Amino acid sequence: MTYSTHHRSAQRPAAGLLRRVGAALLAACTVLGLAACSGGEPRDLLSSIRDGHVILGTKFDQPGLGVRTPDRDFAGVDTDVSRFVVNYLAHKHGWAEPKITWRETPTAQRETLIDNGEVDMIAATYSINAGRLRAVDFAGPYLLTHQGLLVRNGGKINGLEDMDNSTLLCSVTGSTPAQKVKKALPQVQLQEFDTYSACVEALANGKVDALTTDATILAGFAQQHPGQMRVVELKKPDGKYWTNENYGIGMAKGHPQAVAEVNEALNAMHDTGEYTRIFHRNLGENVDPGKKPAIGDLSFVKT
Repeated sequence: MTYSTHHRSAQRPAAGLLRRVGAALLAACTVLGLAACSGGEPRDLLSSIRDGHVILGTKFDQPGLGVRTPDRDFAGVDTDVSRFVVNYLAHKHGWAEPKITWRETPTAQRETLIDNGEVDMIAATYSINAGRLRAVDFAGPYLLTHQGLLVRNGGKINGLEDMDNSTLLCSVTGSTPAQKVKKALPQVQLQEFDTYSACVEALANGKVDALTTDATILAGFAQQHPGQMRVVELKKPDGKYWTNENYGIGMAKGHPQAVAEVNEALNAMHDTGEYTRIFHRNLGENVDPGKKPAIGDLSFVKT
């Protein structure tokens, strides 16, 4: 079969265009590392570490826990915990330490990002609860904290009893604290934002009266605004903390070996003292890291 010269010359631009489009798509996938460039299947953490590249979910805007630094690196308790875990597992199996791609994981999107295969695991102030356990598996907990309030210095709010129907309280959409406040304080005007940093900005500008979330998160923001903001602990009349928040590492369901090995890494992190060093390096010596949680024991979850 023969083809005319005109037909062959017409093929060349089309082929060149396809090559250029393909190269552009490949470059976009390489830079973004998103599930839009994949089949959308949940990822297997151990396979990703073995293959030399992991995608780790974190927060980009929580000082002391997960924040993007000016040099485009990432710092905080959660990011350091993630690094320790994946490198521990790589060393355990005799693999090279994997390349890490960080992915921002907003509170309301975490389960979806895991299920769609956009991340291998998430350590992002990720409280373990029954609803989330139905969607993802958790290793941990590796940190126990309690719900609190961030308020402006000189303000009148020192506890739940100081909040009424005129109080503008900020929290993040989909977060555990927001749901608990809705139930316990129906009279309070709850303002839900996408990120905690947006709540902090609203607090600084006088647009809300308080921000509620975990005390560990609030401590990081208070350190960013010395002399301007303070953390209020929320306790019951009997002196017990109002809530307990257990942070875990979220992964796709169906990989029990990965969960067990991440728990092994978290135990090693605590037992060697590395967790205490991570905590104080990021949140200061005046913040209590608390006792080592019962890693792997999720019996505290009420189903």
